[in-house]
Amino acid sequence: MTKPLMILIAGPYRSGTGDDPGLMAANLARLEEAAWPIFRAGHVPMIGEWVALPVLRGAGATGVTDPLAQQVMYPAAHRLLQHCDAVLRLPGASSGADQDVAIARERGIPVYTDLAEIPGMESLTERTGV
Repeated sequence: MTKPLMILIAGPYRSGTGDDPGLMAANLARLEEAAWPIFRAGHVPMIGEWVALPVLRGAGATGVTDPLAQQVMYPAAHRLLQHCDAVLRLPGASSGADQDVAIARERGIPVYTDLAEIPGMESLTERTGV
């Protein structure tokens, strides 16, 4: 590996939550669980909500149900994909994550569905036994 990859972690955030803040927080925590192994393998993990949620707050939006969210949530991930080298698609129904995968494939960006597929992960497993 010559340079770290920026890897967008895509999966359910709002899907299936009924917009319950606790369930959305749990979904974000599941996305974030993948961040450490990606970082440990020498890459830069990225999650669209890490960008979109602060932007929404800065714009004065009241949350993901605010009409402004439509102008921020998906567009933030789409803009990130212009800088990402790969996508990790985690399991679970998510139209946003499906859009991320479609955009990645359209742009020729690798899409991984398992952490073990990410370059450098195999050497990490060999070194640590994890």
